[in-house]
Amino acid sequence: MSSFETRRFAGHGLTLAGDVGGPEDAPTVVLMHGGGQTRHSWAGTMDRLVAQGYHVVNLDARGHGESDWAPDGNYRPSEQALDLKAVLSALGRPVALVGASMGGMTAFHAIGTSKEPIADALVMVDIVLRPAEAGAKRIAAFMRAYPDGFATVEEAADAVSAYYPERPRPKDVGGLRKNLRLREDGRFRWHWDPRILDMGQRAEPPGPFEALQLMAPNVTLPTLLVRGGKSDIVDDEGVADMLRLVPQTEIFNVAGAGHMVAGDMNDPFSSGVIAFLQRHLPLEG
Repeated sequence: MSSFETRRFAGHGLTLAGDVGGPEDAPTVVLMHGGGQTRHSWAGTMDRLVAQGYHVVNLDARGHGESDWAPDGNYRPSEQALDLKAVLSALGRPVALVGASMGGMTAFHAIGTSKEPIADALVMVDIVLRPAEAGAKRIAAFMRAYPDGFATVEEAADAVSAYYPERPRPKDVGGLRKNLRLREDGRFRWHWDPRILDMGQRAEPPGPFEALQLMAPNVTLPTLLVRGGKSDIVDDEGVADMLRLVPQTEIFNVAGAGHMVAGDMNDPFSSGVIAFLQRHLPLEG
């Protein structure tokens, strides 16, 4: 496992936590997790990218993990895109943005609303501009469940297994502890601000996808869509729509994975992403 340094990055009116690894003078890959997750969901992928020779910045989104919670409770994609632009302003080019679900929406929004290029490659992980409604509703329902938290980490693991039966329940649930906070009442709650679900704001789809569709003509950089073969978020119609709106999109299907592609099948996922990056964000030598 590689050695990383945790740093604070200036976002839009708040600070974000991120793990940084790899040579500072190498091309940069920015990793952005999905809604309700933390940067730790990228652990295996970050190891692979750093070992390959890339400089990697693995961020906690606002309201998630160790990043600040928004004082005004604003977690809209437009605000998260401003956070990303602030981070990118402190990084060198070339840079690739790799975003899972909510993170992919953030990256697409940031690119689509920038007058000048801010990135050199984009990887959208199991998210399209028109996601499948049934899967989107299932995610939203899970995020709204358990408002009183859990008595133990094991109880939280049971809840995740019930929601995501495709992935075997781990014997050691210690890794899940990174996604939980022990509150003063002795209950474990998810490591994200519950206000994300207020005012119709969604940390995961469905969200303001109509706006993203209008931005699509501005997204002209090399783009890879990684699709989980068992995902209920990305269907054939969503892929076809993505190819229509962002015609340079390449498709990489991870056949045995669900929506949490990197966590389900990290080795094939990471290999596919690295192959794309080597073509569009090559390492010198």
